Amino acid sequence: MDIQMLTRFFMWCTIMNFAFLMLSFLLLGIAGDFIYKLHSKWFSMQREKFNMLIYSFLGLYKILWLVLNVVPWVALRVIG
Repeated sequence: MDIQMLTRFFMWCTIMNFAFLMLSFLLLGIAGDFIYKLHSKWFSMQREKFNMLIYSFLGLYKILWLVLNVVPWVALRVIG
């Protein structure tokens, strides 16, 4: 496995994870009430707690995306 293949791998990981992150934000923005109603049938929680959990998850996902996808891709671009 060479540097070019790793660079392409991390590039596609970055793109796909960014698309998933944007899709999640978009769905929460458009259908947040529907998603809350769906989840509140399975788990009893208040809306404020649901919002905190969802946005905490998305914040953690974004941090992990940056650290595990974007940073390695940029590092490989620099050394490649």
